[in-house]
Amino acid sequence: MDELIAYCAAKPGAEETYPWGEAELVCKVGGKAFAFIGLDVNTVGLKCGADAEGAAVWRERFPEDITASGYIGRYGWNTIALKGAVPDDDLLELVDVSYEAVVARLPKRKRPD
Repeated sequence: MDELIAYCAAKPGAEETYPWGEAELVCKVGGKAFAFIGLDVNTVGLKCGADAEGAAVWRERFPEDITASGYIGRYGWNTIALKGAVPDDDLLELVDVSYEAVVARLPKRKRPD
């Protein structure tokens, strides 16, 4: 978990916020979330595709450990169990995908240098 948090925090322009209390860390760039880290439940929510269909590829690959995120799953967000079968390399790739997807949608003035 600490490695994941450090990886997210090291992204250019990343900030750590706790909008719903100490149990969930939300990593943002340009004011927009790219990772929802459930500290008590050992999960991370990431944008894994352009839409639910794109994110479904990951759910099919790891059906026990990746589910559609509540409320935002239809927009390509998945929730990943951190202690499950998803390899660290795949998890870091998904963080990168989520971060890059969020940055790409930011106005140029809000994008990190």
